[in-house]
Amino acid sequence: MKITLKLLLVIFLFVTCSKDEDTFSCSESGYTCIPDLNFEKTLIELGIDTDGTINGHVLTSDVSGITELDIWNDNISDLTGIEDFTSLTFLNCGRNQLTSLDVSNNKSLDWLNCYVNQLTSLDVSNNTSLIDLYCGSNQLTSLDVSNNTSLKRLNCSESQLTSLDVSNNTSLYLFDCQSNPLTCITVNQTQLDNIPTSWEKDSEDTYSIDCN
Repeated sequence: MKITLKLLLVIFLFVTCSKDEDTFSCSESGYTCIPDLNFEKTLIELGIDTDGTINGHVLTSDVSGITELDIWNDNISDLTGIEDFTSLTFLNCGRNQLTSLDVSNNKSLDWLNCYVNQLTSLDVSNNTSLIDLYCGSNQLTSLDVSNNTSLKRLNCSESQLTSLDVSNNTSLYLFDCQSNPLTCITVNQTQLDNIPTSWEKDSEDTYSIDCN
């Protein structure tokens, strides 16, 4: 009888614990979902994920104060969770396997490198503090940098851009848009009158205040 009761108690505890694990949601308050195993592995290696376990989540308090994140060439395909790195000013996620990247919540970013991924779109309209943007060697068909008026360095080479307007980027002095199916880059009159020697484009492309 005692053995049976002990056995029933063990089974009850096992089922209860399993149920708690199954019903845990990383979207619960205080946690940030990190579905990509390589992303979480890197966060552990960097000492950011303090529980040290690959379990699909981190404490939001572990990431919300991080200002710099270098995850270059870590075989990451999904950066879900980056939205809770709200203090980021520097993000290097180049040479990974990313097909999408949402940095709309990373409003303090001033340096972003997502070079050599598989991105088809990139929205940086909320990242008005950006000074450096390196997004070349992707599959981008469009890029709107009209809100990024502090931009000084832009590399969007080797992509699929068919149009590009940098007329609002009055501080831009390093610029490379080579190897895109562009024919014309929109600039303002001041830029047109004094194109910096550090700007690079394909020889057949032109600068104009009206590319229409």
